[in-house]
Parts: sequence; C-alpha cells; structure tokens
Amino acid sequence: MPDRLMLLDSASLYFRAFFGVPDSVKAPDGTPVNAVRGFLDSIAMLVNGQQPTHLVACWDDDWRPQFRVDAIPSYKAHRVAAPRPKGTPDVEETPDLLEAQVPIIVDVLAAFGIARVGHPGFEADDVIGTLSERGAAAGQAVDVVTGDRDLFQLVDDARQVRVLYTAKGGVRNLDVVDEARLFEKYGIHGGRAYAGMAALRGDPSDGLPGVPGIGEKTAAALLGRAGDYDGLLRALADDDQDVLGNSRTKLLAARDYLDVAAQVVDVVRDIPIPELDDTLPREPADPAALLDLAHRWGLSSSVERVLHSLGWTGE
Repeated sequence: MPDRLMLLDSASLYFRAFFGVPDSVKAPDGTPVNAVRGFLDSIAMLVNGQQPTHLVACWDDDWRPQFRVDAIPSYKAHRVAAPRPKGTPDVEETPDLLEAQVPIIVDVLAAFGIARVGHPGFEADDVIGTLSERGAAAGQAVDVVTGDRDLFQLVDDARQVRVLYTAKGGVRNLDVVDEARLFEKYGIHGGRAYAGMAALRGDPSDGLPGVPGIGEKTAAALLGRAGDYDGLLRALADDDQDVLGNSRTKLLAARDYLDVAAQVVDVVRDIPIPELDDTLPREPADPAALLDLAHRWGLSSSVERVLHSLGWTGE
C-alpha cells in the first residue's frame, strides 16, 4: 500500500462532533462525552474509508497566534472568551461541556498511540501546513481533514495533497477538494490562488475584513490577471490599470490591509516540529489505559470501532 498521510484538524472535528452528537450521550457518572464519541467515530470512519498509513491529530497550541494579531488586530478578536492578563495567551470561547471533554480526547489518543502534534505559538493550520509539506516532500499522498476552507490553500495535485472537507456532509459524505474542485467552485487554479482569493474576500468568522466590495468572483478575476497575490501587490505599486481594472479604487483604499493580509491568511509550512512517529498504529499503545478510559467514560463502542478500523483483533 502506498504511503498516505492523514492530517486531522482536530478542533474542527471535535467542535463538529459536540454540536452534531446529542449531549444526552454521557459517561456512567453523567458527564457528557458526545464530542469524544463523535471524534472517535469520525476517526474510525476516516480510517476505514480512506485507508491512511500515517495519521496525525493536529492541535491548536495557540489558536490566535500573536504574529497574526500583530498584523491584523481584529483576527479572531470576537471569539476571545474573556480579557486575560497581559502577556498570557487569549483563550477561545468554548462551551464548558466541550472544554471538559478535550482532555479525555487527549488521553484516548495517547492510549491508542495516535500521534497528536501542536507547537507553541502556532495554530493547528500551521502544524498541518508543515506536516503536509514534509509528507509531500517525502513522496506521501496527503489528506487534510477539516471543515475550514482556509486549508484549501494546501491543495496541490502535483504533490498529491488534497482536502477532505467535512463542513457540508461530515465524514460520512466528504467533499474531496482537489485542483479541479477548486476551479469548479471558485474559478481559480490551485491552492496558492485560493489563499490570495481568501485574503481579498476576507472572512468575518475570523475577523478578516477583506477588501470591501470584492467577492470571490472579482478576486478570482484579479488574481487571474495578476498571476498571483504578489503580482497583484506589484500591480498596485505600479498602478497597473490592466490588472486592477474597475477594482482599482477599492484596492488602493485597502492597500494597508493587503500589505499584511497574507501574513494572517497563509499557513506556515516550516514550523520546527521534531521528527515524530506518525505511523497508524495497528494495536493500542497502552491497552490497559485504553480499557480503563473506555469503561470510565462509557466509550467502549467507539473504542471498538476505532480498534476495528486499525485491524486489531486483540490477540
């Protein structure tokens, strides 16, 4: 079987599980475990359906990195839970019933032996970008599992990198995003062009203003004429009417934003993450701990589904 690396946007999956699985799903002591159950069931379905040879649960060690806030202070500002003492990281507003389940997910992943990776000062997107780059350089096919369109920028047919998009149909009905899908949906060529379009369009859910009056179609046309986002910035500097067209006034008015937008939108692809063993485990790393967690939190059926997907028979 050829190497296939699957990278999970973990927060995207467990948030979706929390809101998609009823909170009546509880542990024996009454603690809701709907996010844990949904997350594990998603892993089982993904492994069964896509047959990865390597798997990493990518983690937000910092969901709102300072370098992005320095570039655009509004970045995710509306999602900060409460003011924090100066010098401490912002905390994302998270439902209490979900926040209590995240440590359980961490413990279960460790017991399975499924690699979980974050890095201080960076988002899971940056971890995914870095591991995607490494995997592609090593000749691996790479599947990025996410409900976040920001990661469409990683799509690269030549390097066998695609996105399995969950926002519409979940893991049961994945939207497989490759370069043909990007062109079909947005009229752009490749993942790098998607990042430029996202910067121009903006994203209210992330606090990115974009260029007022420029939507996806206009952004795609501008990038097509400019060649790429850097080409558009050069056209702005040169006041190139052939590239800027009817959008010239809007783009010039947003020049300060455009100069820094890429620092926020572009995922980092070279975080100094140590080498890791991301081989998909064929047996649990700690069977006793896994059994204890399954019993304590009422996860036996979901744990069994994951074990079955890994091909472990218990022998």
